[in-house]
Amino acid sequence: MVEARVTGGTVRGTVEAGTAVFRGIPFAAPPLGENRFAAPRPVVPWDGVREAVSFGPPPPQAAVFGMDGIGASGDEWLTVNVWSPDLSGGLPVMVWIQGGGYTVGMSGLPEYDGTRLAADGVVVVTFNYRVGVEGFLQVDGAPANRGLLDQVAALEWVNANIRAFGGDPDRVTVFGQSAGGGSVAALLAMPRAAGLFGRAIASSVPGVFFAPDLAADIASVCAAELGLRATAADLSTVEPELLTAAGDEVMAKMTRFPRWGQAAHKRIPFAPVVDGDVLPVTPWEALRAGAGRSVALVAGHTRDEQRLLSVLDGLVGQITAEQAAQALEVFAPGLVYPALAPEELFEAVCSDWLFRMPSLHLAEAQVAGGGRAHVYEVTFAPTETFRACHGLDVPLVFGNLGRGGTAAVLGEVTAATEEVSARMRTAWSGFAIGGDPWPAHDSAHRLTRVFGVQDEVVAYPEEVSRQIWEDHVIDVMSVLGE
Repeated sequence: MVEARVTGGTVRGTVEAGTAVFRGIPFAAPPLGENRFAAPRPVVPWDGVREAVSFGPPPPQAAVFGMDGIGASGDEWLTVNVWSPDLSGGLPVMVWIQGGGYTVGMSGLPEYDGTRLAADGVVVVTFNYRVGVEGFLQVDGAPANRGLLDQVAALEWVNANIRAFGGDPDRVTVFGQSAGGGSVAALLAMPRAAGLFGRAIASSVPGVFFAPDLAADIASVCAAELGLRATAADLSTVEPELLTAAGDEVMAKMTRFPRWGQAAHKRIPFAPVVDGDVLPVTPWEALRAGAGRSVALVAGHTRDEQRLLSVLDGLVGQITAEQAAQALEVFAPGLVYPALAPEELFEAVCSDWLFRMPSLHLAEAQVAGGGRAHVYEVTFAPTETFRACHGLDVPLVFGNLGRGGTAAVLGEVTAATEEVSARMRTAWSGFAIGGDPWPAHDSAHRLTRVFGVQDEVVAYPEEVSRQIWEDHVIDVMSVLGE
């Protein structure tokens, strides 16, 4: 057993495979009671030594992939977990922000175990943040983007406490995928997060950021499911599970609300809100203006991002010409794609709109703002069904190839899978340690590292899509007609 002194008191962790592991350490007070829908409040101190051997309870989850039935129960939703290979000090720190569409997500999933990544000489931190209604519903009388504020509070905890675990608070890298990648992008644009990290890795960044009018409209429909208004006064005494269920109901019928536009088509009820305060502008606008100039950035995506969603929705082999044309009209209006078979066109458009182009444009905005960016694409396709799909990079980076739900996209773990995983872990940890993972991206050469069976550094591989989307501006989503 090992102990560490942190904000709140002393915690006792374990040593597993030579790595010190601490789980379920509170970084803020439970966000219930008077703290419901509030910005995170200071942690409640404890007496004696607190056992830090189990993950904390997750925040309320939507009923997606059975997430609402996973994890321990309890109200201490805001906790961190730490893996350290050496408690003596000076190690770089990697802070993971998990994805889940801003609707689900918890740090205790086995795919996020930090043991293998920490073995590369870094301290790994994961944490819970509020998702769905609790974290992102636009509630009158409450701050917007509470989930993002939780992330800032976790980073503040890291800066205040990570020395106790052998980490260097001046060498912090944030990394995240999907909604976690969108969160990393948002943090780059948030004044409250300035100075809390020096490096960032944004994977599969979704281009979905809401304007206040759209967020408020969705919130009013969610509250109306319970006969209430979307105000802190009305919602703060409602059981979290009831509110989550109301959010699930709205998500299920979003296509009935055409005024919500693209968000309705993709059934996206929650996203960061560009409210002018917590998040002043979109990440792309912020980086173009130089907000990330002092932060080294890695940004990238997988080649076949949409494929995961197509498999889960039963669309593989089923896309008609009409469906492909609708996707083009909804997600890429005015843009011209080359002649493709319906399924190829559908997957290209959806991949580009949701993840590929937002990730590329984030890197390009960083460079335009005077910063440094490194771009990557994962083309390794371990199965014909999933190909190089969304989420493939998570087990590869963490090295948990046979554990957790994300491992399903890998199929049988082969020597090639192990090799790609080792190269990605080395690149990510090497970047956190302070090196350049591969040549930087610029407008002249657009150098990109491609993680395939064999790695290579080439000009950005999705050149056709890049040219199609070159002049597209990623902006906030508003209620249509307003």
